[in-house]
Amino acid sequence: MKAKSTRKMRLDRMAICFERLAANLPEPKTELEFSSPYTLLVAVVLSAQATDVSVNRATKGLFAVASTPAQMVALGVDVISHHIRTIGLFNTKAKNVHRLSEILIAEHDSKVPENRASLEALPGVGRKTANVLLNEAFGHPTIAVDTHIFRVGNRTGMAPGKTPDHVERELLRRVPDKWKRGAHHWLILHGRYVCKARKPACSLCKISEWCLYKDKTV
Repeated sequence: MKAKSTRKMRLDRMAICFERLAANLPEPKTELEFSSPYTLLVAVVLSAQATDVSVNRATKGLFAVASTPAQMVALGVDVISHHIRTIGLFNTKAKNVHRLSEILIAEHDSKVPENRASLEALPGVGRKTANVLLNEAFGHPTIAVDTHIFRVGNRTGMAPGKTPDHVERELLRRVPDKWKRGAHHWLILHGRYVCKARKPACSLCKISEWCLYKDKTV
């Protein structure tokens, strides 16, 4: 992923943008389906290089038979693999889900830890996944930068950066505190459905007036 520009949106205009995004979607949330911090953790681990729709399709059957670490460990890697076989890298992901479930049982009393270091120590969990868990499950004002947020941050000028970590730091520094809790979701959904990679739908964009993208579509 490469940054497109280093121009930055003015902070007062960023505040207006988030007011607009919040007015359009007052209670943003992940499109992954889950019933607990544990099922969210599994869903996010499975979502790497896969769409939320495909993950929800796979976890519907999986979570029906295993929604706790103990139940997941009891299933075994082969059965987990069978349930998630329709998503990419399912064999590796099945091993990660099985192993992280074992670790949760052994080291965390079967609970998902509410701290970054413990989360990132789990198989298949990196910074982005930890940020999603901390935000969605525990209410922390974290921002998980995926391809959508990286694109929106650079394209709009909200948070230009050459790497996802750089964009994350800029967003955490520049997004008004009032909007940090929901910023992750608003930006992902905006990038997924409006500010799309190949052809952004600028005529439908709620924040086009303040966006610094030069090649707006009509």
